[in-house]
Order: sequence, then structure tokens, then C-alpha cells
Amino acid sequence: MTAAIHYRISPADLQRHLFDVTLTISEPDADGQQLWLPAWIPGSYLIRDFAKHLQWLNAEDDDANPIAISKLGKARWQLAPCDGPVTVRYQIYAWDLSVRGAHLDETHGFFNGTSLCLAVAGQEDQAVAVTLEAPAQAPHWQVATGLPRNGTEPWQFGDYCAENYDALIDYPVEMGDFEVVTFTAKGIPHHLVLTGHHYGDKNRLARDLAAICETQLDFFGGPEPFDEYWFLTMVTADSYGGLEHRNSTALMIPRFGLNGSDYMDFMALCSHEYFHNWNVKRIKPAAFLPYQLEKESHSIQLWAYEGITSYFDDLMLHRAGLLDAQGYLDRLAKTFTRVQRGSGRLLQSLADSSFDAWTKFYQQDENAANAIVSYYTKGAIMALCLDLTLRLRSEHRLSLDDVMGELWQRFGQQGIGTEDHSHQQLAEELLGEPLDAFFNHALHGTEDLPARELLAAMGVSLAFAPASDDADNGGSPGKERPGRLTLGARLSEQNGALLVQAVPHGSAADKAGLAAGDTLVAIDGLRARSSQLAKLLSAIGERPVEVHAFRRDELMTFTLTPQQAASDTAVLQVTDATLLHGWLDA
Repeated sequence: MTAAIHYRISPADLQRHLFDVTLTISEPDADGQQLWLPAWIPGSYLIRDFAKHLQWLNAEDDDANPIAISKLGKARWQLAPCDGPVTVRYQIYAWDLSVRGAHLDETHGFFNGTSLCLAVAGQEDQAVAVTLEAPAQAPHWQVATGLPRNGTEPWQFGDYCAENYDALIDYPVEMGDFEVVTFTAKGIPHHLVLTGHHYGDKNRLARDLAAICETQLDFFGGPEPFDEYWFLTMVTADSYGGLEHRNSTALMIPRFGLNGSDYMDFMALCSHEYFHNWNVKRIKPAAFLPYQLEKESHSIQLWAYEGITSYFDDLMLHRAGLLDAQGYLDRLAKTFTRVQRGSGRLLQSLADSSFDAWTKFYQQDENAANAIVSYYTKGAIMALCLDLTLRLRSEHRLSLDDVMGELWQRFGQQGIGTEDHSHQQLAEELLGEPLDAFFNHALHGTEDLPARELLAAMGVSLAFAPASDDADNGGSPGKERPGRLTLGARLSEQNGALLVQAVPHGSAADKAGLAAGDTLVAIDGLRARSSQLAKLLSAIGERPVEVHAFRRDELMTFTLTPQQAASDTAVLQVTDATLLHGWLDA
């Protein structure tokens, strides 16, 4: 295809982590072309100021004469007027090993267009051409991307294209010596691209991912939103996360997350990002049509786009046959546990959590658990409660499945954004009765949701018990959970001492006056060590003792009384399978 805007992207210096970009504009603004770079990337609601990684920028006209450039803001530039085409050259520093930015070294290259591709102001709707160049230091590398190919063979450097700037920045690019696991789901080719040393069973990965993808494709029905799909996965020591795109997802997974006990976490991550193909990439808030990428774009609807997705990601594993009913409930119990362990759930509503994602959820500090609630986890519990409410009130003829199907048909397929009350209005329409009380409580209130009662009506019990140890996050109804004494603080070991990471309100540490950042050196006159802490607290019992800690460089003394561990660890199990009525055997 021919395009008036062309990007040439070259991994120029692997050791210094530098991409060179050449942007050619055939028909620049005669009054002087403006350029800008996004401040954030869709799906990750934090101002990241990608322009800070731009090293230098220059421009010239078609006769190679320099064009003056002035800066209008932290991420916007003004070119002087000129006749004819303009060539802009610049360099991007890429050392952000995440799914949100750009990273380049001798092992691989990865980038999102939001980090590398300057937008041509006023021409964002124009089609663009992209040439990806192989690094001179690694000419054998291959390319994996959802960018439409423009005569280039699959997996090769060469010419690509995008229908506009919004599309361009929604196709992440991975380049390097990666492994590919290809499978089909409903006849659609899917590619799992693995960058980094791993121990995954590729046959199992292909089989299980195919089951998840087919289950979701059937769930939403046609038309399919893509004709090919990529799971671009960076395998690292301990990173975890994902970011959705229109026909791909960028993922990070720990080294041993493709096998063993953490395998299902990776499946859930893939399920989550794949569900986003519909829920947030096509069905999306009106506030995101179009994205305002130079400033925050607030919405109280993130509970619906991340929370509902977080509810269905594990449920899809069950429906795909990867989890039995109890296996699913064990994972759901961990979601309940994460919500229950934060007193912030009693302070911040789901609507406020969604709206304030930019300044609170994505900028968490040591007090976060006391001050905020996650629209992912509490949003998932709300979605569960909405699903069960619809099932029970309709005598099991209606569920959240039906709401999602209608959202896809009425909003996603039509390119219409949802308003703040769209989900409630649609649920009420399908149910035939008002849901004001439920939505007001769930979205704008701060009391716990009625999950226990709803689950009981579906033949599932929900109970909370003390954690058996620091690794116990819920599930496993047969696990012994005897009472134990605790400081209540979240701790880490540092240089042989215990560092206080966070202090939950109401805990023993909180009542004693300890604070995040304190370094515990002695408890009851004995050296504070993580390996001996449980035994020490058991021996002390529930009596006050002296705790010595450094706050900054000052030694302080506190009086602390160990407390019984809070009953904040969820356990779920089926008590009457006859009441499930299609929820867990759908």
C-alpha cells in the first residue's frame, strides 16, 4: 500500500538500547507541522511521559535543508513551515522491560508504538506505512507482530502497514530469537511467541490455549474480531503482567510460570488478555472514543472492563476444561482473600477506584491496602454477584453471559461507547426489573458485597479463616488453618533484619506505632529473624513485649502485643451441586 506517512524503525544500537526512527510526511501542514507523542498507553492508566526517552530530534525538507523545530510542551513539537515532503529523524532510548514501553538489547527488541511513533497532528486518521529493519548486529532475528504485512513474508523484517495512528500504536512488535507455538482456534491461526529461556511443554500450551480461545470465541459468537492472533510473551526471572491489543497481547511471565504450580496463573493471564479482545478493545467506555493520549481519560467504568474480565478469566478456564469446579473455586477464593485483606475496601468505592486509577491504583504506596480497593479484584466480586443475582432472580434463564453478548452486539460491533449506566440499564432490560439497589451498593457503596448469601443460594459456601502461613492466600478447603499469632505487618528480610513494608490498620504493628520503612532488630530482647518469627511469637503469646526498630537512623522502642491472625483467608466449596444450575457446569 502507499501511504502519505511512513515510519522506518531500526534497532540501531543493541548495547546502548537505541531505536532510530525516520518519519516521512508527504503532505505536511503548510503552516508548519506539529508532532506529538502519547503520554500513556491504552489499558495502563498512568501518565508515563514516553517522550522522556526521546534522545534527539531533527527534520529536513525534500532538498535536505534543515527545518527549525520548537517545543510546545513536554511531548509536542512544532516544525517550521516548508514546501513539500518532510523527513523527521529521532532516536528513542529503550530500556523499559515491561509490556507498556520499549526494550532493546542483545537478546531481543520489543516496542509499543506509543513509545516509538510520533503522531502527525491533524493526520492521525491517515493510513500509515511501516518498515521494520533488522539490526546490523543481529541480522538473523525474526519479527512477531499483529501489524498487517505489506508484501512481507511472515516473521520477517520488511514492510507493514496500519489503517491509522490509533491502529499503529495497537500492534506491539517483538523481534529476536524466539520460539513459536502455533495452533488454531475456530480455524483462526494463533501464535504463542516465547522470548527467553523457559521449561514449558509446548504441546500442552498449544492444547490448553486453543481450548481457552475456542471457548471465548464461542462465548461471544461472530463476527470474530481478528483473523490471526499473537501472544507475545517475554519470559523473565520474576516479572508478571499483560497488556491487551486489538489482535495480540504483550505478556510477561516468570521463568517457571509455564509449568508446575504456577502454570494455571499463566493460563488465567492469557484468558484475561484474550477476553479483552471484546471487553475493552471493542466494547469500551465512550470516554475512550477516541483515546485522549496526551492527558488522563477518567472513567468510573473500569470495574466493568477489568473487573468483569477478571471474573471471566478464571471461569473460562473451568468452561474450557482446564479446571474442575473446586479448582475454579480455589482460584476465586484467592480473589476474595485479596479483597478481604485490604481495609481500603471499606473506604473507597468501586466507582471511585475506577475514576482514580491514574493517581491511586497505578501509584500505590505503602498505605495502599488501607486506602484503596482494586477495581480488578472487587470488580470481579461485583461481576460474580451480578451474575448470580441475574441467575437467581430470573430462575436461571438469564446470566451475565447474556449481558456480555448484548454488549458485544449493541456496542462493540457498532463502535458505540458505553455510558456510566449502560451495564445497569442493559441488565435491567434483560431481567425486566430494576437493579438500582444492587448497583448503588456495589458501585458507590463501601460495604462488603452480598457474595456469601448469593453463593449459598447456588450451593457454595464461603468462609474466612486465619492464614495457615504467609504463603496461604485462600482456597484448599481441606487445609488445616489453626490459629497463629502475628505482628500483622507485611515484612521482608533485608540484610539480616526485618523491614516493615506495610502496616494494615488494626494490626498489632499498627497499635504499637510501627510504620512502613521501620527495620525491626529485636523482639522481646531477641534478634528479629524471619525464620524464627513464628516460633518466637508463639512462645511470647498474647502479652506485651518490647520491639526495637530503626526508623531511618534512629533506634526506637515500641510496646507490641502479638495478635491472633485475622480471619481474612477465603475458603470456597460446593455444598449442594444440585443448586449450581449451569453456573459451574456450563
